[in-house]
Amino acid sequence: MVLENKLKITDPAELARVEEKLSKKKALDLFETGALDLLEAGTFETLAKIHKYLFDEIYYFAGDVRNVNLAKGNFRFAPLMYLEQALAHIDSMPQKTYEEIIEKYVEMNIAHPFREGNGRSMRIWLDLILKKQIGKVVDWSKVDKEDYLLAMERSPVKNVEIRELLKQALTSDINDREVYMKGLDASYNYEGYFTFKTKDL
Repeated sequence: MVLENKLKITDPAELARVEEKLSKKKALDLFETGALDLLEAGTFETLAKIHKYLFDEIYYFAGDVRNVNLAKGNFRFAPLMYLEQALAHIDSMPQKTYEEIIEKYVEMNIAHPFREGNGRSMRIWLDLILKKQIGKVVDWSKVDKEDYLLAMERSPVKNVEIRELLKQALTSDINDREVYMKGLDASYNYEGYFTFKTKDL
């Protein structure tokens, strides 16, 4: 199934290529113009603004909370009926320490607020919190992609694995363009989402 898109692309492989190219260009603009640093760190409103900026040329739903239930494998992300409540809770979570920031990141991943593009948007969102709160960002070139995906899959049960994995990759190079752009790599993203109706819950 190919998501409805503004570009009228019907081939999933082509859509993935175009999506990655356009979203990376927009992410670079967000970084180089300094617009990213003007956003408030750690709020869903900021995450929605990031998502809209990255994907507005591609998807009609850019920046909007999803209107379908999502799952990956046997894991179901926050159901629609609780999604707004979950996002309000995440907004209220503390983010003073590294541990608190990662806990917030894991909770946002469980919420998975958008139909597509959650991973890339959330990694920019995470780095913005880390940058403003503790003066660090993740150097994604030092994070093994397979280890990351496995750790994220297990994080709803226990977040120590993802916490330690990202901690080892922290850097003080908070204004380095290459470090920032590594987080936009599509190979860090989950694949194999499927949707289901509320009655299936």
